[in-house]
Amino acid sequence: MRRLSALREEVGDWQQLARQVADALDLLELASVEGDEAIVAEIAGDTPRIERRWEQLQFLLMLGGPHDRRNAIVAVHAGAGGTESQDWAQMLLRMYLRWAERQGFRTDILDTSPGEEAGIKSATVEVAGSFAYGYLKSERGVHRLVRLSPFDAAHRRHTSFALVEVMPEAEEQVEVAVNPDDLKIDVFRSSGAGGQNVQKTSTAVRLTHMPTGIVVTCQNERSQLQNRETALKILKAKLMEIEEQRHEEEQARLKGEHVSAGWGNQIRSYVLHPYNMVKDHRTGCETSNTAAVLDGDVDLFIQGYLRSRVGE
Repeated sequence: MRRLSALREEVGDWQQLARQVADALDLLELASVEGDEAIVAEIAGDTPRIERRWEQLQFLLMLGGPHDRRNAIVAVHAGAGGTESQDWAQMLLRMYLRWAERQGFRTDILDTSPGEEAGIKSATVEVAGSFAYGYLKSERGVHRLVRLSPFDAAHRRHTSFALVEVMPEAEEQVEVAVNPDDLKIDVFRSSGAGGQNVQKTSTAVRLTHMPTGIVVTCQNERSQLQNRETALKILKAKLMEIEEQRHEEEQARLKGEHVSAGWGNQIRSYVLHPYNMVKDHRTGCETSNTAAVLDGDVDLFIQGYLRSRVGE
Protein backbone atom coordinates (compact mmCIF):
# COMPACT_ATOMS: atom_id res chain seq x y z
CA MET A 1 0.00 0.00 0.00
CA ARG A 2 2.92 2.37 0.73
CA ARG A 3 4.44 1.54 -2.64
CA LEU A 4 1.11 2.12 -4.40
CA SER A 5 0.61 5.44 -2.60
CA ALA A 6 4.11 6.61 -3.58
CA LEU A 7 3.57 5.69 -7.24
CA ARG A 8 0.20 7.43 -7.33
CA GLU A 9 1.78 10.57 -5.89
CA GLU A 10 4.58 10.49 -8.46
CA VAL A 11 2.23 9.94 -11.40
CA GLY A 12 -0.12 12.60 -10.05
CA ASP A 13 2.66 15.20 -10.06
CA TRP A 14 3.39 14.52 -13.74
CA GLN A 15 -0.30 14.56 -14.65
CA GLN A 16 -0.76 17.90 -12.88
CA LEU A 17 2.21 19.35 -14.75
CA ALA A 18 0.85 18.03 -18.05
CA ARG A 19 -2.50 19.73 -17.38
CA GLN A 20 -0.74 23.03 -16.60
CA VAL A 21 1.19 22.86 -19.86
CA ALA A 22 -1.93 21.94 -21.87
CA ASP A 23 -3.94 24.76 -20.28
CA ALA A 24 -1.16 27.26 -20.99
CA LEU A 25 -0.92 26.18 -24.63
CA ASP A 26 -4.70 26.40 -25.12
CA LEU A 27 -4.76 29.85 -23.54
CA LEU A 28 -1.83 30.97 -25.65
CA GLU A 29 -3.51 29.81 -28.84
CA LEU A 30 -6.71 31.67 -27.89
CA ALA A 31 -4.76 34.80 -26.98
CA SER A 32 -2.87 34.70 -30.28
CA VAL A 33 -6.09 34.50 -32.26
CA GLU A 34 -7.60 37.43 -30.36
CA GLY A 35 -4.36 39.37 -30.19
CA ASP A 36 -4.46 39.67 -26.40
CA GLU A 37 -0.89 40.61 -25.53
CA ALA A 38 -1.61 40.81 -21.79
CA ILE A 39 -2.47 37.09 -21.61
CA VAL A 40 0.58 36.26 -23.75
CA ALA A 41 2.77 38.19 -21.32
CA GLU A 42 1.15 36.42 -18.34
CA ILE A 43 1.84 33.00 -19.85
CA ALA A 44 5.41 34.01 -20.65
CA GLY A 45 5.88 35.06 -17.03
CA ASP A 46 4.52 31.73 -15.78
CA THR A 47 6.68 29.62 -18.10
CA PRO A 48 9.86 29.68 -15.92
CA ARG A 49 7.88 28.30 -12.96
CA ILE A 50 6.60 25.41 -15.11
CA GLU A 51 10.12 24.76 -16.38
CA ARG A 52 11.51 24.66 -12.84
CA ARG A 53 8.82 22.19 -11.82
CA TRP A 54 9.62 20.02 -14.83
CA GLU A 55 13.32 20.04 -13.91
CA GLN A 56 12.47 19.04 -10.32
CA LEU A 57 10.31 16.12 -11.43
CA GLN A 58 12.88 15.04 -14.02
CA PHE A 59 15.58 15.05 -11.32
CA LEU A 60 13.42 12.91 -9.02
CA LEU A 61 13.36 10.24 -11.73
CA MET A 62 17.04 9.66 -10.91
CA LEU A 63 15.97 8.60 -7.43
CA GLY A 64 14.36 5.37 -8.53
CA GLY A 65 16.29 2.94 -6.37
CA PRO A 66 14.40 0.48 -4.17
CA HIS A 67 15.35 2.36 -0.99
CA ASP A 68 15.72 5.94 -2.27
CA ARG A 69 12.50 7.19 -0.68
CA ARG A 70 13.52 6.07 2.81
CA ASN A 71 15.10 7.92 5.68
CA ALA A 72 18.89 7.73 5.85
CA ILE A 73 21.30 6.83 8.63
CA VAL A 74 24.58 8.67 8.20
CA ALA A 75 27.73 7.69 10.10
CA VAL A 76 30.87 9.84 10.09
CA HIS A 77 34.19 8.34 11.25
CA ALA A 78 37.46 10.21 11.76
CA GLY A 79 40.44 8.71 9.95
CA ALA A 80 44.06 8.48 11.00
CA GLY A 81 45.48 11.78 12.16
CA GLY A 82 44.25 12.25 15.71
CA THR A 83 42.76 15.61 16.63
CA GLU A 84 43.03 16.99 13.10
CA SER A 85 40.90 14.20 11.59
CA GLN A 86 38.47 14.28 14.50
CA ASP A 87 37.89 17.98 13.94
CA TRP A 88 37.37 17.27 10.23
CA ALA A 89 34.78 14.60 11.09
CA GLN A 90 32.87 17.14 13.18
CA MET A 91 33.01 19.64 10.31
CA LEU A 92 31.49 17.03 8.00
CA LEU A 93 28.78 16.20 10.53
CA ARG A 94 27.86 19.89 10.76
CA MET A 95 27.84 20.12 6.95
CA TYR A 96 25.27 17.33 6.64
CA LEU A 97 23.14 18.69 9.49
CA ARG A 98 23.07 22.09 7.77
CA TRP A 99 22.24 20.45 4.42
CA ALA A 100 19.35 18.53 5.99
CA GLU A 101 18.06 21.73 7.57
CA ARG A 102 18.06 23.42 4.15
CA GLN A 103 16.09 20.49 2.71
CA GLY A 104 13.52 20.61 5.52
CA PHE A 105 14.56 17.17 6.76
CA ARG A 106 14.45 16.19 10.43
CA THR A 107 17.72 15.08 12.01
CA ASP A 108 18.34 13.11 15.17
CA ILE A 109 21.88 12.42 16.43
CA LEU A 110 21.73 8.80 17.59
CA ASP A 111 25.23 8.35 18.92
CA THR A 112 28.47 10.35 19.23
CA SER A 113 31.98 9.55 20.38
CA PRO A 114 33.83 12.78 21.22
CA GLY A 115 37.52 13.28 20.44
CA GLU A 116 40.16 13.66 23.13
CA GLU A 117 40.90 17.35 22.45
CA ALA A 118 38.37 18.46 19.82
CA GLY A 119 35.99 17.11 17.25
CA ILE A 120 34.49 13.63 17.20
CA LYS A 121 35.82 10.14 16.67
CA SER A 122 32.48 9.11 15.16
CA ALA A 123 28.84 10.05 15.05
CA THR A 124 25.63 8.49 13.77
CA VAL A 125 22.69 10.63 12.73
CA GLU A 126 19.25 9.81 11.34
CA VAL A 127 18.04 12.04 8.50
CA ALA A 128 14.27 11.74 8.08
CA GLY A 129 12.49 12.98 4.99
CA SER A 130 11.27 11.92 1.56
CA PHE A 131 14.21 10.69 -0.59
CA ALA A 132 16.73 11.35 2.21
CA TYR A 133 18.65 8.18 1.36
CA GLY A 134 18.33 8.80 -2.38
CA TYR A 135 20.15 12.10 -2.01
CA LEU A 136 22.68 11.17 0.65
CA LYS A 137 23.84 7.88 -0.87
CA SER A 138 26.09 9.99 -3.10
CA GLU A 139 28.08 11.06 -0.02
CA ARG A 140 29.36 7.68 1.12
CA GLY A 141 33.10 7.29 0.86
CA VAL A 142 36.29 8.96 2.04
CA HIS A 143 36.41 12.75 2.27
CA ARG A 144 39.80 14.49 2.24
CA LEU A 145 40.63 17.87 3.79
CA VAL A 146 43.73 19.98 3.13
CA ARG A 147 44.23 23.06 5.32
CA LEU A 148 46.53 24.92 7.67
CA SER A 149 45.98 23.09 10.94
CA PRO A 150 44.61 25.16 13.84
CA PHE A 151 46.02 22.50 16.16
CA ASP A 152 49.61 22.78 14.91
CA ALA A 153 51.74 25.38 16.74
CA ALA A 154 53.81 25.83 13.58
CA HIS A 155 50.60 26.30 11.55
CA ARG A 156 51.66 23.76 8.94
CA ARG A 157 49.48 22.32 6.22
CA HIS A 158 47.80 19.02 7.12
CA THR A 159 45.79 16.45 5.17
CA SER A 160 42.96 14.71 7.00
CA PHE A 161 40.55 11.94 6.07
CA ALA A 162 37.09 10.99 7.29
CA LEU A 163 34.83 8.16 6.22
CA VAL A 164 31.12 8.73 5.60
CA GLU A 165 28.72 5.78 5.61
CA VAL A 166 25.14 6.16 4.39
CA MET A 167 22.52 3.46 4.91
CA PRO A 168 18.78 3.34 4.21
CA GLU A 169 16.72 3.01 7.36
CA ALA A 170 15.30 -0.50 7.57
CA GLU A 171 11.54 -0.63 7.44
CA GLU A 172 9.86 -2.41 10.31
CA GLN A 173 9.25 -6.11 9.69
CA VAL A 174 10.70 -5.95 6.21
CA GLU A 175 13.98 -7.15 4.64
CA VAL A 176 16.05 -7.61 7.81
CA ALA A 177 15.21 -10.13 10.51
CA VAL A 178 17.45 -10.23 13.58
CA ASN A 179 17.42 -13.40 15.64
CA PRO A 180 17.49 -12.45 19.35
CA ASP A 181 19.77 -15.45 19.96
CA ASP A 182 22.38 -13.81 17.71
CA LEU A 183 22.58 -10.69 19.87
CA LYS A 184 24.87 -10.02 22.80
CA ILE A 185 23.46 -7.14 24.85
CA ASP A 186 25.58 -5.11 27.27
CA VAL A 187 24.35 -2.19 29.34
CA PHE A 188 26.48 0.49 30.97
CA ARG A 189 26.27 4.00 32.31
CA SER A 190 26.16 6.78 29.76
CA SER A 191 29.12 9.15 29.61
CA GLY A 192 28.96 12.91 29.26
CA ALA A 193 26.32 15.39 30.35
CA GLY A 194 22.94 14.14 31.44
CA GLY A 195 20.36 14.04 34.18
CA GLN A 196 20.55 11.97 37.34
CA ASN A 197 18.86 9.02 35.64
CA VAL A 198 21.52 8.98 32.95
CA GLN A 199 24.37 9.28 35.41
CA LYS A 200 23.22 6.83 38.08
CA THR A 201 21.65 4.01 36.10
CA SER A 202 22.86 1.80 33.25
CA THR A 203 20.86 3.27 30.38
CA ALA A 204 23.42 2.98 27.58
CA VAL A 205 23.18 -0.12 25.38
CA ARG A 206 25.75 -1.98 23.31
CA LEU A 207 24.50 -4.59 20.83
CA THR A 208 26.88 -7.12 19.32
CA HIS A 209 25.61 -9.13 16.34
CA MET A 210 27.49 -12.40 16.79
CA PRO A 211 27.30 -13.76 13.19
CA THR A 212 28.77 -10.57 11.66
CA GLY A 213 30.65 -9.04 14.58
CA ILE A 214 28.86 -5.69 14.11
CA VAL A 215 28.82 -3.62 17.31
CA VAL A 216 26.30 -0.79 17.80
CA THR A 217 26.09 1.49 20.83
CA CYS A 218 23.49 4.07 21.80
CA GLN A 219 23.48 6.25 24.88
CA ASN A 220 21.65 9.41 23.86
CA GLU A 221 18.17 8.40 25.03
CA ARG A 222 17.08 8.62 28.66
CA SER A 223 15.93 5.03 29.07
CA GLN A 224 17.57 1.70 28.41
CA LEU A 225 14.57 0.56 26.35
CA GLN A 226 14.78 3.59 24.04
CA ASN A 227 18.51 3.11 23.59
CA ARG A 228 17.99 -0.57 22.81
CA GLU A 229 15.33 0.18 20.19
CA THR A 230 17.52 2.83 18.58
CA ALA A 231 20.57 0.55 18.56
CA LEU A 232 18.51 -2.24 16.99
CA LYS A 233 17.34 0.17 14.28
CA ILE A 234 20.95 1.07 13.46
CA LEU A 235 21.94 -2.61 13.47
CA LYS A 236 19.17 -3.48 11.01
CA ALA A 237 20.30 -0.67 8.72
CA LYS A 238 23.88 -1.95 8.81
CA LEU A 239 22.76 -5.50 8.04
CA MET A 240 20.66 -4.29 5.13
CA GLU A 241 23.65 -2.32 3.83
CA ILE A 242 25.71 -5.52 3.88
CA GLU A 243 23.04 -7.29 1.84
CA GLU A 244 23.00 -4.40 -0.65
CA GLN A 245 26.79 -4.58 -1.00
CA ARG A 246 26.62 -8.31 -1.60
CA HIS A 247 24.06 -7.76 -4.33
CA GLU A 248 26.11 -5.00 -5.96
CA GLU A 249 29.28 -7.12 -5.85
CA GLU A 250 27.42 -10.00 -7.49
CA GLN A 251 26.09 -7.68 -10.20
CA ALA A 252 29.60 -6.31 -10.79
CA ARG A 253 31.00 -9.86 -10.99
CA LEU A 254 28.42 -10.84 -13.58
CA LYS A 255 29.28 -7.71 -15.60
CA GLY A 256 32.99 -8.37 -15.26
CA GLU A 257 33.50 -5.02 -13.55
CA HIS A 258 35.94 -4.69 -10.67
CA VAL A 259 34.68 -2.39 -7.92
CA SER A 260 37.40 -1.16 -5.58
CA ALA A 261 36.24 0.09 -2.20
CA GLY A 262 39.06 1.17 0.08
CA TRP A 263 40.02 3.74 2.65
CA GLY A 264 42.45 5.40 0.22
CA ASN A 265 39.76 6.03 -2.39
CA GLN A 266 38.64 9.53 -1.51
CA ILE A 267 35.54 10.62 -3.38
CA ARG A 268 36.00 14.33 -2.73
CA SER A 269 38.74 16.75 -1.71
CA TYR A 270 38.22 19.95 0.25
CA VAL A 271 41.24 22.24 -0.15
CA LEU A 272 41.40 25.33 2.07
CA HIS A 273 45.11 26.07 1.49
CA PRO A 274 46.98 27.20 -0.60
CA TYR A 275 43.78 27.84 -2.57
CA ASN A 276 40.04 27.28 -2.06
CA MET A 277 38.56 24.37 -3.98
CA VAL A 278 36.15 21.50 -3.41
CA LYS A 279 36.32 18.84 -6.12
CA ASP A 280 34.44 15.58 -6.54
CA HIS A 281 36.83 13.07 -8.08
CA ARG A 282 34.04 10.85 -9.43
CA THR A 283 32.24 13.48 -11.49
CA GLY A 284 34.71 16.36 -11.87
CA CYS A 285 32.25 18.80 -10.26
CA GLU A 286 34.10 21.55 -8.41
CA THR A 287 33.62 24.93 -6.80
CA SER A 288 35.83 27.52 -5.15
CA ASN A 289 33.14 28.50 -2.62
CA THR A 290 34.40 26.22 0.13
CA ALA A 291 32.65 28.19 2.89
CA ALA A 292 29.23 27.57 1.32
CA VAL A 293 29.92 23.85 0.85
CA LEU A 294 31.01 23.38 4.46
CA ASP A 295 27.86 25.24 5.49
CA GLY A 296 25.71 22.60 3.81
CA ASP A 297 25.51 23.68 0.17
CA VAL A 298 26.41 20.29 -1.36
CA ASP A 299 23.57 20.04 -3.90
CA LEU A 300 26.03 20.62 -6.78
CA PHE A 301 27.88 17.41 -5.90
CA ILE A 302 24.79 15.36 -5.06
CA GLN A 303 23.09 16.25 -8.34
CA GLY A 304 26.29 15.77 -10.31
CA TYR A 305 26.75 12.28 -8.89
CA LEU A 306 23.14 11.23 -9.48
CA ARG A 307 23.24 12.49 -13.07
CA SER A 308 26.48 10.60 -13.67
CA ARG A 309 24.80 7.37 -12.52
CA VAL A 310 21.90 7.55 -14.97
CA GLY A 311 21.95 4.48 -17.19
CA GLU A 312 24.30 2.46 -14.98
